Amino acid sequence: MISATAPRQVAHDRPWAWLAAGWRDLWASPVAGLAHGLALAAGGWAIALLAQRAATLWAILPATAGFLLIAPLLAAGLYEISRRRALGLPTDARAILGRLAQRGTQLGLLGGALLLLHLFWLRLATLVFALCLGTGFAPPIDGLPLALLRAPGLVPFLVLGTGGGLLIATLAFCTAAFAAPMLLDRDISAAEAIIASWQAVLRNPRPMALWAGLIVLFTGLALVPFFLGLAVALPLVGHATWHAYADVFPVEGKTGDRPEG
Repeated sequence: MISATAPRQVAHDRPWAWLAAGWRDLWASPVAGLAHGLALAAGGWAIALLAQRAATLWAILPATAGFLLIAPLLAAGLYEISRRRALGLPTDARAILGRLAQRGTQLGLLGGALLLLHLFWLRLATLVFALCLGTGFAPPIDGLPLALLRAPGLVPFLVLGTGGGLLIATLAFCTAAFAAPMLLDRDISAAEAIIASWQAVLRNPRPMALWAGLIVLFTGLALVPFFLGLAVALPLVGHATWHAYADVFPVEGKTGDRPEG
């Protein structure tokens, strides 16, 4: 029941404690964390390669942003590592995969919701591009920045694209901020976890705004060296997300290295 997962209010600066706890978890299990991060970086490389071959380099940014919308689900293994560490349980691959399999259906439903947001964002980005810049706008990659600056539809493209992206990102953040960790910690449905996640975000607007800003900052910096920074940024944020959940919701059983309240 949702009443059994009521969120508590936390101080506005709690995200710093979540990051510190996530950093400890990352270096307690560095191989698993870095493997998750490198897998996401490889996904970014694949998106860039496909966009280049399809002569739609303009789509790299919205496609990458949309891909990152489903990153919270891709980090499920990291949440489980942190959960098991907090409970003093083994963190071997068999135990982690076993729990993921147990909750596979509900995690899949959550992934479906995030995937729909991803697809909607790609469609919206394509529509905004076509309306503002035209379907024939396809300059070479070396001339893309200058061509964009000269395009008469640049301002509406930036306004509509940024506004649409911010809206979709906000919906995805509220949906997934606590849902995946909760599905691993509790035997509840994806719908209940999503509702609880929204409740938690709305109850903690200041700390969650800071947390969202930190995620954007780390992700943005990670993308600069051609996605390589994701190898560290994703596991750090993933482990920290578990501690955010443990801080806002009472965790079942022993909470181990949960940040002090």
